[in-house]
Amino acid sequence: MMRNAVILALAVAVLLPLAAMAQDEQRSEVSLQGMLFVTRSATNVNGTSYSATQSGGGLGTYRYHFGPNLSAELAYGFARDTQKYNLGSAAFRIQSQVHQATIAAVINVAHPKKFTPYMLIGGGMVLFAPSGNQTNYISGAQTQGKGAFLYGGGFNYPLQRHFFFRAEYRGVLYAPPNFGFGGLSANSITHSAEPSVGLSYRF
Repeated sequence: MMRNAVILALAVAVLLPLAAMAQDEQRSEVSLQGMLFVTRSATNVNGTSYSATQSGGGLGTYRYHFGPNLSAELAYGFARDTQKYNLGSAAFRIQSQVHQATIAAVINVAHPKKFTPYMLIGGGMVLFAPSGNQTNYISGAQTQGKGAFLYGGGFNYPLQRHFFFRAEYRGVLYAPPNFGFGGLSANSITHSAEPSVGLSYRF
């Protein structure tokens, strides 16, 4: 009986600190952020120009922290804007939903003032889904995905043990969509700037 009690006490003495350590590690983190979506114009050598209206959107992320300095992130972003094309002889406007799915490596930098700056780099896809609200309507506009390169940075500032305020800038490089119409191709690269703020929860 005494032996069992000693074994139980030793097991509790070992497992409780391990459990506390596991809780303190808090390896997972989710966030919700509101973002501004600003796309740079692009022009092809044949004179075709592309631009897009500015809009707001949302961004959700999941991060897994391998340690204090390195994390992996999955992110989904959504916005709605209007893609504008000027062919010289004609102009077209196609409103679309813009979906983003990215994966990135995140490098965290510990800071003595409690907030944690970070840099991120990765890639993914930007998907354009036409809504049907078009000027100079052209039938048959297709949903189209474009490969993307992602870079950025930001910081987390602790509000409570698990909650953080997050401010971030993301830059996304990709080829402008043509919705399946070769005549709308800009044959160049555009850039979307995505500053955002929000809250994250670490567990």
